Amino acid sequence: MEGLRIEPATLEDLPDLANLLHDLFTQEEDFRPDRERQMRGLRLILEQPSRGRIFVLRNANKIIGMINLLITISTAEGGFVLILEDLIVHHDHRGQGYGTQLLNYAIDFARQKQFLRITLLTDKPNTPQKDFYRKNGFVESGMVPMRMYFRENEH
Repeated sequence: MEGLRIEPATLEDLPDLANLLHDLFTQEEDFRPDRERQMRGLRLILEQPSRGRIFVLRNANKIIGMINLLITISTAEGGFVLILEDLIVHHDHRGQGYGTQLLNYAIDFARQKQFLRITLLTDKPNTPQKDFYRKNGFVESGMVPMRMYFRENEH
């Protein structure tokens, strides 16, 4: 990881983060890219650290990847837990272990801050993403996600 560092994202990183989310949401079946919405959501997190943390992997020139952790409370666990909302590495840098480094950083952060669990959603079929999370210690839950949207143009 010579010349690379993982650190908290800043408001100045918003355009690069939105670009990464655009890439992610073009791959996801449930979501579609909308730069204005992604910028608004990222800003809400960055402006209020009690809502979550965004960490970036960067070199001297640009952001290589990001991980977005949202903070919530679990009544089942009796304390604070994290939702891993987004993990994306720029397409030019995939397959080099950077996603694992970001995930390990987030796991270490969670342990240091004494969060009780990290939950994430991934695609249903067996995909490389699912294998990636399994390899890094995540297990499938019997819970099934369901959503209700409050905007006309959502699917």
